[in-house]
Amino acid sequence: MNILLGLTYALIAVTARIIYVYLRRRNTFLKKLQGPESSSFWIGNESEIRYQREVGDNEFKWMRQYGSAWRRSGPLGVDYLSLADPKALQYVLHTSGYHFPKGKEVTQNIKLIIGQGVVWAHGADHQRQRKIMTPAFFAPQLRSFLPLFQNSAMKLAQKWKDEILSLDTTGQPVVNVSSWLSRTTLDVIGETGFDFQFGSLDNEETLLGKLYDNLFIDSTLYPSRLDVVFKACWRYIPEPLLHYVRYLPAREYRRFRKYLDYVRSFARDLVKESMVKGDGNDVMSVLLRANSSEDPNSKMYYDELIDQISTLILAGHDTTSNTLTWFLWEIAKHPESQKRIREEIAAIRLRGGGEQLSATDLDSMLYTQAALKESMRLHPIIWMLRRVAGRDDVIPLAFPITTKSGEQISSIPVKKGTPIDIFIDAYNRLPEVWGPDADEWNPDRFLDQNKKQQISLGVFANLLNFSGGLRACLGWRFAVLEMQVIAVTLLENFEFSPPPESEKTRIYRKPGSNMMPMTENGKRAWMGLEITALE
Repeated sequence: MNILLGLTYALIAVTARIIYVYLRRRNTFLKKLQGPESSSFWIGNESEIRYQREVGDNEFKWMRQYGSAWRRSGPLGVDYLSLADPKALQYVLHTSGYHFPKGKEVTQNIKLIIGQGVVWAHGADHQRQRKIMTPAFFAPQLRSFLPLFQNSAMKLAQKWKDEILSLDTTGQPVVNVSSWLSRTTLDVIGETGFDFQFGSLDNEETLLGKLYDNLFIDSTLYPSRLDVVFKACWRYIPEPLLHYVRYLPAREYRRFRKYLDYVRSFARDLVKESMVKGDGNDVMSVLLRANSSEDPNSKMYYDELIDQISTLILAGHDTTSNTLTWFLWEIAKHPESQKRIREEIAAIRLRGGGEQLSATDLDSMLYTQAALKESMRLHPIIWMLRRVAGRDDVIPLAFPITTKSGEQISSIPVKKGTPIDIFIDAYNRLPEVWGPDADEWNPDRFLDQNKKQQISLGVFANLLNFSGGLRACLGWRFAVLEMQVIAVTLLENFEFSPPPESEKTRIYRKPGSNMMPMTENGKRAWMGLEITALE
């Protein structure tokens, strides 16, 4: 390791240790809560989250043991509040407005990767950026993207048919659907987002595609313990000094810096072209028109506008492709669900759906939608969110928990600065919300769902996959429509089944910044499925 970098880490860690002594005196109530024991002052239970074999291995265990809220130790001995309780999540994400912001270590990470776009912004800046971006995701605008979604989905289907025919194999061909879906959604976001042809499905190489390739697996999966401690220290470092983190020589920061610098250059060229054209229908063109106000309080600064490009690529690419990957994995394991979906598609076709299905046709496929929702419930790509209490507050609970002393409580007081983990994956498996079969595949739960009995969360199916409240994903309708189109197209054209089980083909839900499908010792996302073309 670079000596200067090592000394920097050490100095910051020592400083953080001094601050910790002060913090220990403040968060006294959390110590009353049950939670896992910490084996290390330096890293706490963070190792059990960051280095678990699969997403959910530990947080599911903790939820079953301690209830829907518990305490855990973070790096440097700081106590974290962990939440899977719907009423608590509703309060933190919805009711409280901006009073539970992203912590400094989270916003700095976002800034390093995608800049200062809407995902990074907070408070009034976030409201301003979100207001300007909203028209790009109105329903009429999304319907205009439907033919682009369909063309990309059909192109993927044809590529798969060509690949299956070209494979010289005695058994069923195993196709890495993860790679193909990633290429498809990259092409889609290029065309719909900023009228750019990545050509990923045609194996065309672009510098942006190369720089983005495997970026998050290389940079966020199983980080070193030193890096975990270093990032935990960011919350104590003044903002102006944090700016220089991007110039550190470690590989992670070099990759992020190179990627973001290129994306910004790429985005400036796109904005120039879009301003010359003036009449485009892509997200960037709509955004530029919405940003034409003379009122400085109703428009974005130029640099903010540029950083929306990297935000669109991140938000509209990996999360969508990984969601579809896990959907196909579940469908492959449940042939009865495949059969029901194909029957539903055929019924819509018979009812008068043309060669190109409309958005109304897709929305009327209730079981298909239910299967997609169930896959999202079981496999949330963004599986955990980090927040911090922006003030002294009291967080209510839907389900009382028992403290170390045996007292039952239905609310948790928190001090300003308390770090909070929102375990989306744990909420999505909470039996009190989803029933005793919460760990099982059961799309019918969404057909029988009684929303009146559930606390309102999220923007889609009472799930938190798109977050919720003021920071809910702007493009969630875009993502749902795109996934519906691709899922229906693929299931009309192919039958999916799991390959013969072996250590080479067994899939794990790896805990990077996104939940990624990988083999045990794999270095890239991989989901191999047997695919049979249908007549």
